[in-house]
Amino acid sequence: MIKNYINEANFEDTGFSYTLSLISGKHKMVILYCLMEFGVVRFNELKRYLKKVSDKTLSNNLKELEADRLITRKEYPQIPPKVEYRLSERGWSLMNVLDQLCIWGEKNRE
Repeated sequence: MIKNYINEANFEDTGFSYTLSLISGKHKMVILYCLMEFGVVRFNELKRYLKKVSDKTLSNNLKELEADRLITRKEYPQIPPKVEYRLSERGWSLMNVLDQLCIWGEKNRE
């Protein structure tokens, strides 16, 4: 399967490259994993889970994941504002891939 990607004329046109573009970055896979584990999560809960992430970085990552249709954002019209995030159907379809990364990591950890 990987061999097919190597033979491609332009790596950027491959499915592998596209998938990497969706989950690249320091926090996106962790955000997705957190949503998979906990279901519906609010901004401050994500921030506590990620520990050393700024509000701006977390906010940008969430916006990108939402734009890529991997998560959904639900805003409640109340004061103080309440916003919840969850995996979209498309995001759930990516969880098998992330789960395999976890399995590989557990088996190959040194």
